[in-house]
Amino acid sequence: MRFSLPRSIGLIDKIFALIENNPRFHEGFGLCNTEVNLFFELPYIVSKSMAKKPKNVARKHRHWQRWLKLTLVAVFGFIIFNLATNLAICWSINQQKPVEAILVLGGSIRREIYVANLAQQYPDIPILISQGSEDPCILLLFERAKAPKTNVWLEKCADSTFGNFFFAVPILKQWGVHKVKVVTSPTHLPRAQWLAAIHLQSHGIAVEIDAVREIGIPGNNESKLKTGLDVTRSIIWAFVGQLISPPCWQVIPLNSVDLEAWRDEGFKCEYQGKIS
Repeated sequence: MRFSLPRSIGLIDKIFALIENNPRFHEGFGLCNTEVNLFFELPYIVSKSMAKKPKNVARKHRHWQRWLKLTLVAVFGFIIFNLATNLAICWSINQQKPVEAILVLGGSIRREIYVANLAQQYPDIPILISQGSEDPCILLLFERAKAPKTNVWLEKCADSTFGNFFFAVPILKQWGVHKVKVVTSPTHLPRAQWLAAIHLQSHGIAVEIDAVREIGIPGNNESKLKTGLDVTRSIIWAFVGQLISPPCWQVIPLNSVDLEAWRDEGFKCEYQGKIS
């Protein structure tokens, strides 16, 4: 604690006032005894004078505490209001609407073969393939099926099923989608179905699951622990995601894939795709 000159002068004035007002000093008891009393009283005077907390600092502290509490209450109220509105109103209304987009979860080329044929039935709605097969493999599948490619997008940010929905939801919301068909496999259920319900329905987007039959060893290794962890963090993100929309900067249109450049570099597709 630093002493300033004005504060030191004030302290000295208090000491002399104490001496002057001490009755034993006036009775001639002697300055020595008064000095002894001052010796015991001096620490109290110093501490009281120097350690007094300014009232405006305490007032400012209470002011910031009040604003922090109000901000937290407002943020929490906004999250709850959004969730309640999306689940109770938007989701139930959007269930009655037709499919407006297709979301393909990567993990098996059979899902991409299926959606290439499905694209002929839905030529006007966007298709988002989340971290699927190699880009040229998907392109060749669509060309073989003679399916439209102008409305097909490849998302390359996700590295898990959680990531599929984590990055897909902001894209679907940007497209103004109210109902989405999610293409996966029976071996990927029920984890994919639960995550789709949590991530999409918490934003009012209705979900329709389309499971494509697998042949051979599935690409997804399912377990109760994995499912439990994904469901837990998805529920947490359902709240946080009302405030934050994570962007994916690696979303490319399928018709922009340079097949010749890929052939020069070399690529390999899953054998079930039967792409030479």
